[in-house]
Amino acid sequence: MAKKAGEFDFEKALAELESLVEKMEKGDLGLEESLKHFERGVALTRACQKALSEAEQKVHILMEKAGGKDLAPFDPRESPDD
Repeated sequence: MAKKAGEFDFEKALAELESLVEKMEKGDLGLEESLKHFERGVALTRACQKALSEAEQKVHILMEKAGGKDLAPFDPRESPDD
């Protein structure tokens, strides 16, 4: 599905965030550049959190419309066959 102009791209934002973290972890940046990267990282983190929250809301709405059972919190230790 193609993105509309100006539409948030979660995967692109996440990749940029990972790149910023890698650059900052190297420790080669000056203070000003580190602060710019940090500020950008905070903005990307907030945008990603908002997108995830909206996606979760859509799932809840779709489950309600479909008459699905209540959603349980995800536990990665449980296998799907449990």
